[in-house]
Amino acid sequence: MKRRFMTEGAMELRDVEIFLTLAEELHFTRTAERLRVSPARVSQAISKQERQVGAKLFERTSRSVRLTAIGEQLYGDLRIAYHQLRESTQRARLAAQGGGRTLRVGMLPSNAYELRPFWEAFRARHPQWELRIRYNGFIRPFAPLRSGDVDALICWLPVREPDLTVGPVLFTEPRVLLAAPGHHLAARSSVSIESLADFGVLSPAEVLPDYWEDVFNPFHTPRGRPVPRGPAVRQMDDILTLVGTSEAVQPMGAHAARYHARPDVLFLPIHDAPRLRWGLVWRNDAESEQILALAQVILDLGTARL
Repeated sequence: MKRRFMTEGAMELRDVEIFLTLAEELHFTRTAERLRVSPARVSQAISKQERQVGAKLFERTSRSVRLTAIGEQLYGDLRIAYHQLRESTQRARLAAQGGGRTLRVGMLPSNAYELRPFWEAFRARHPQWELRIRYNGFIRPFAPLRSGDVDALICWLPVREPDLTVGPVLFTEPRVLLAAPGHHLAARSSVSIESLADFGVLSPAEVLPDYWEDVFNPFHTPRGRPVPRGPAVRQMDDILTLVGTSEAVQPMGAHAARYHARPDVLFLPIHDAPRLRWGLVWRNDAESEQILALAQVILDLGTARL
């Protein structure tokens, strides 16, 4: 039997999530990307809800999407009930895991070892809690956070997701360009970010938020030149293999040179790129005492410059 929200014959929980997200985004494509569904699935869910309600919930034109008066009323009613249900589910999950005694932190960067002062300070202050560090890929980076598989995430900033809270910055670092030893740029002591327009960079195997990808892999150089996209990658090993065979160059945070050194890849400093910032992020509706405690540790120790 399908799971139903509130009462029999009412909207399915996933449809409620689609409605609430569209009410916040007011854009079908962004809603689909945020929920990892197709735009057709969003349209189908909204049409179904409008049939159930018997009235239009959104006014849609080729240029804009906005809530109707009935849509505004439904949004106000469902938002409260939905978040209460999510919070109840989260509390039950924490209870099943031992009363919320474990804080699971996902890591996009590879340098968990360098961040030991944060982990050690947290454990020293809060011996009643367990801290676990987990790998988190850059493909669908926020999915483990949204699904509850991790409680907090360390990722590059900025993050502009309405359902996520951005906490303190753990560390900043310069940037390097990964290139093969035989590459045209290999003889240089440092390179300019303008070089990306000449050689291209690798592309993610799945769509990332444009604003977020642009920070790491710019779409244009500072002079406005477009940066070509090369082969698609899904994980760090893909990046190292393709760079090592001279198929592309790839900008990275400088910690990659310390944790991914190999003979077929050079790490060239990018002398004119802004420092990369890495921060702590968590779900708005899953904020907990443990997450806030880790955030306080980071604030107290201060941002590391690596």
